[in-house]
Amino acid sequence: MAAAERRAPVTMSFPLGSCTDAFSSREPVPTSLENALMPDLTRIFADRGDLAHLALFLWAAGASALLIFVLREYAAAIRRFDDFVRELSRFNRKFGGR
Repeated sequence: MAAAERRAPVTMSFPLGSCTDAFSSREPVPTSLENALMPDLTRIFADRGDLAHLALFLWAAGASALLIFVLREYAAAIRRFDDFVRELSRFNRKFGGR
């Protein structure tokens, strides 16, 4: 224990307040950059504390958009396959008897 008592205390080279301000219990002061980047709708959700609802809405909107895209591509693939089968049938009728 004598060696531990002789050690010099650890000193910080930066003000401690600058690190703890971000994690303090005080309300954050909005900056002009934050005001410029955060849209009004997001700010409304953030002020009310409904960020989970906003995240759920964004997930549902993204999933719905992906579903619409997939269904549109599936319908186009079915049309292309139908055209292929129709052309194949026409080819077989024209050249199948030979």
